[in-house]
Amino acid sequence: MDHIADAKHLVRDHNQFFDGALRDGAMPSDMSRLSADFHWRGMHPFYEKTGIEAVWSTFWGPLTQSIRRLQRREDIFFAGENDVDHGASVWTCSMGHFAGLFDADWLNIPKTGRLAHLRYAEFMRVEDGKIAESALFIDLIGLMHQSGVYPLPPMTGTYFVYPGPQTQDGILLSSHDRRDVVDTLDLINRMIADLNSINHLTDEKCSPELLARTWHDDMVWYGPCGIGATYSIERYQMQHQHPFRRNLADKTYNGHIARFAEGNYGGFFGWANLSNRNTGGFLGLPEAARPSEMRVVDVYRREGDKLIENWVLIDVPHYLKQQGLDVLERLKELREI
Repeated sequence: MDHIADAKHLVRDHNQFFDGALRDGAMPSDMSRLSADFHWRGMHPFYEKTGIEAVWSTFWGPLTQSIRRLQRREDIFFAGENDVDHGASVWTCSMGHFAGLFDADWLNIPKTGRLAHLRYAEFMRVEDGKIAESALFIDLIGLMHQSGVYPLPPMTGTYFVYPGPQTQDGILLSSHDRRDVVDTLDLINRMIADLNSINHLTDEKCSPELLARTWHDDMVWYGPCGIGATYSIERYQMQHQHPFRRNLADKTYNGHIARFAEGNYGGFFGWANLSNRNTGGFLGLPEAARPSEMRVVDVYRREGDKLIENWVLIDVPHYLKQQGLDVLERLKELREI
């Protein structure tokens, strides 16, 4: 599929040029691969921007001045036709860490003077030979954790610098068999349908047999900082799924902006994927009067007929802010005392 290969070449050429600017801390002089009305989605406190100048001045510029000599350490890269719009759009996904020297405070997060890793997942839509749209998810809570100002109760899982795929084959540069795309997307969609089918149930538990329909018993779930990572169906349920179901009500699935696959890899993001109401306890928050939205990224690796690795990012600061807790503003207030 030449249009998939063309999209990947375009994005990789852009990233190679752009990443050089990130290391130098200066806005790139040539942004010709982006459309004139380039649309960017970012996490709290950045949200949506139009045009690379606005994105650079509010996000990339300040970031590169704080975390110097910034480099992209990519673990996964793939592309595909969007299942949400029946293949009308083509997207790419890049996932890994941005790493650099945390030499100046950023967003009131205190500098460390040490190497810092900022988890990311970046989705880009290619249209008419240009990058027309992007969504960048980063793990701000993870950066706060590295800086010693972690703002939440102890995690049910464990947080660390997450690895890429166990198979070390996550950067897909060549074309892949269409059958693999169909198999991966079908598996992801069946998993989504299984989980959505229990959202209306009052029982917070979910049978391990339901998960085993689409998940390998040796599954590894790399969750956002605040929840953490977990291993095996049993521990995933104990350390994430059951607390998630027990402490959140009124779960509504809102759908995705993009969902696609290539080879054994697939993923999606939503704006927002779902909404739910905190009944008290989730992430240490009190009971909420109304639902809050969750903006979520999931990236998967399929092994045979089961999902075995899953990297997850959630705009946790945005979720907290909807319930009255702005963790970045709290840092500012604490530093002024």
